[in-house]
Amino acid sequence: MKIKVDKFVIAIALTVFIAYIFPSFGSKQSAIPFDLIGTIGISLIFFFYGLKLSPNKIKSGLKNWKLHLLVQLTTFLIFPLIIILCKPLIYNEETELLWLSFLFLAALPSTVSSSVVMVSIAKGNIPAAIFNASISGLIGIVVTPLWMGLFLDQTTANYNITSIYSSLIIQILIPVILGILLQKYWGEFAIKYRTQLTLFDKSIILLIVYKSFAEAFYEDIFNSIRIRDLLLLFTLVIILFYVVYFITGFISKKLHFSTEDRITAQFCGTKKSLVHGTVFAEILFPSTMSVGFMLLPLMIFHAAQIFIVSVIATGLAKRDH
Repeated sequence: MKIKVDKFVIAIALTVFIAYIFPSFGSKQSAIPFDLIGTIGISLIFFFYGLKLSPNKIKSGLKNWKLHLLVQLTTFLIFPLIIILCKPLIYNEETELLWLSFLFLAALPSTVSSSVVMVSIAKGNIPAAIFNASISGLIGIVVTPLWMGLFLDQTTANYNITSIYSSLIIQILIPVILGILLQKYWGEFAIKYRTQLTLFDKSIILLIVYKSFAEAFYEDIFNSIRIRDLLLLFTLVIILFYVVYFITGFISKKLHFSTEDRITAQFCGTKKSLVHGTVFAEILFPSTMSVGFMLLPLMIFHAAQIFIVSVIATGLAKRDH
């Protein structure tokens, strides 16, 4: 069985390596206006995201409500609750940021492109995957900051939910709404040039990843992290993925979902969006926190979810109908 290596995962790894070699360019003292470029880029990403959202498809997708409800509850409720339930086991002054970084991962919306691609490979319910992946990003704009606000305001005085929602509305929600409103005029443009727009999205994400990790390396944030710690982090990420995967599968069987719907529920419900995570991290976390450190579990999870689900999808594609 041949498993394709995701080029974006390789690009992220190379970006982190470049940030390690050349941290000063992305530091706060750099003359390059990374913050301004990132802010404009984020708004454009979500404007194009709105252009790709078809209101008609969203309306028609509401019919399979049990499947949609399970996916969104898994994404925004089951995931965070697992991390919160584990808090007494690992939470202390030394692991405080690590636990918060896992909560951030758990509170994020599902990813769009890879969810749909993997569901397609596994011969699942593709229209439902498109609907859930699309609607998840919109729900995340509201829900993710709420989850983080419950715990971040306990650890930092700089967490201001009002200013955060103001930033989210200006940088994300308004561009999405504009995109949706202009969808009937420019929707075909977004479809025609979706490859180029995807490349633009990934370029902005790589720029934010570089800036986040360059700052962390410049300030020696990762100096205390050992190889053993990274292996433990990787193990915890894998365990988290499989726990959610099996819980979603169990509930799907209890609800008597078809095989296609179960595939969609498990694939969409276990995914977390690196795009939204990178963007939200820039807005949610105060300057006193290392964005690079907060993104570390998410980046490991992103790479792991693509590999694991690729293997599962390839196996499911060979099943007899």
